[in-house]
Amino acid sequence: MITKDLILRIFSAANILRWNDHIRPFDFFELDKQSHKMIIAYIIAKFEEEDRNPVDWVKLIEGGIFEFFQRIMLTDLKPEVFREIMSKKEKELNRWVIDNLNDDLSALKGNFGERCSQYFSDPYYANHERKILSIAHSLSTKWEFDIIYPWNSMIYGIEKTKQEIEESIAVFADLSGIRKLVFNKKYYGFLDLCGQLRFQQRWAQAFRIPKTSVLGHMLTVAIFSYLLSMEMNASDVRRYNNFYSSLFHDLPEILTKDIVSPVKSSILGLEDIIKQYEKKQVDEKILPLIPSSWHKEMKYFIEDEFSDKIIENGSVKKVDNTVGFDDNKYNAVDGTLTQICDKLCAYIEVSMALEYGIRSSTLIKSKQKLYKEYSEIKKNNLDFKQLFNYF
Repeated sequence: MITKDLILRIFSAANILRWNDHIRPFDFFELDKQSHKMIIAYIIAKFEEEDRNPVDWVKLIEGGIFEFFQRIMLTDLKPEVFREIMSKKEKELNRWVIDNLNDDLSALKGNFGERCSQYFSDPYYANHERKILSIAHSLSTKWEFDIIYPWNSMIYGIEKTKQEIEESIAVFADLSGIRKLVFNKKYYGFLDLCGQLRFQQRWAQAFRIPKTSVLGHMLTVAIFSYLLSMEMNASDVRRYNNFYSSLFHDLPEILTKDIVSPVKSSILGLEDIIKQYEKKQVDEKILPLIPSSWHKEMKYFIEDEFSDKIIENGSVKKVDNTVGFDDNKYNAVDGTLTQICDKLCAYIEVSMALEYGIRSSTLIKSKQKLYKEYSEIKKNNLDFKQLFNYF
C-alpha cells in the first residue's frame, strides 16, 4: 500500500518553486510542471504511434513517475549544475535516489520499486519512452520560459538559457511526434490550453498552503490512481486508462473554471446542466485541437469520469464494477477509482493546510465531510481508510 512518506513526497512538489532566481509574474511550482510534462508526453507518444513507432505506455507512465520522484529529491540543483554532476556521477546519484526511495516503493505491489531501480541503472531500459519524456520535459520548460522571458530580457545569461532550451528540443528532431506538435499550431494549442490550468487555483474560496492548482491536482490524482491500480492487480490496459482518465479528469475546467461542490449540489439538476455545458464546450473547443482519431479515447476519459466503464461491441457501457472485465478486450476504466483518488487528494490538500496552521471553518468542515463520505469506501481489495487515517 502507499505509505504516508510517499504521499508527502508527492505533495512536496506543490511547494517546490521553479525559476526562483528569475523575475516571475506568478509562482511556478514543480508539481504543475510535471503534470504538464506528462500531458505533453501523451501527445507526442500518440503521434509516434500514428507513425508506427510503438510506445510501451506502462514504461512511459512509470518512467514519468520515476523521474518525478527523482526531480523532487534533486530539485534544488540548478539545471546546469545537475547536468554537470550527472555527466560525472550519474550512477552514484541515481543510486542515492533509489536507496532513498526504496522503503516507500518496496511497499507497493507489482515490483514497482524494482522497475524504478532498473530505470535509473539501465540506460537501455525504456529507451524510446525516455526520449519522449525528455522532449516533454524540455517543452514544458520552454512553455514556462516563454512566459518569464519578457520579464528577464535584461538579466545576464538569459539568452544562454534560451539557447540551451531550444537546443534541448532540437536534439529530438528525429521524433515524428515532436515535428507534428511543434509545427502544427492547432496541436500546440492543446498543449498551451492544458498549461493554462496551472493558473486556476483549487479551493479558490479558502486560503491554503500549498496553493495547489487544477493542473497539479490532476497529476496527484493520476499517480494515486496508477499506484492503486497496481494494488488491484489491474491489467496494463486498465492501468493506462486509469492513469490518463485521472490525468485528464478536470480538463473541461479549462473552459468552465472550478465550480465548487457546494454550488453544484445546491440546486437539484444543476450538476447535470453543468455536465451538459462541459460536454458541449469540450466538443467545440478542446477536441478540435487534437486529431480526430483521438477523440473517441479522450471522450472516454473525460465523460462520466467517475463511472466504471467498459467497451462492449464497440460502445461504451457503464458497469457497477470492473471485476470480471480485466481482459484487454473490454478496455475497462475504473472511474470510481478516479473519484476516490480525487477526494483523497482534496482531503490531503485540506489536511496539509491545517497542519501548516491555516485554520478556517471552511477547511475544517471540508475535512470532516470528506472523511465521513469517502474514508469507508472499499473497491475490490482496496481499503481507503488507511490512507485517510494517515492525516
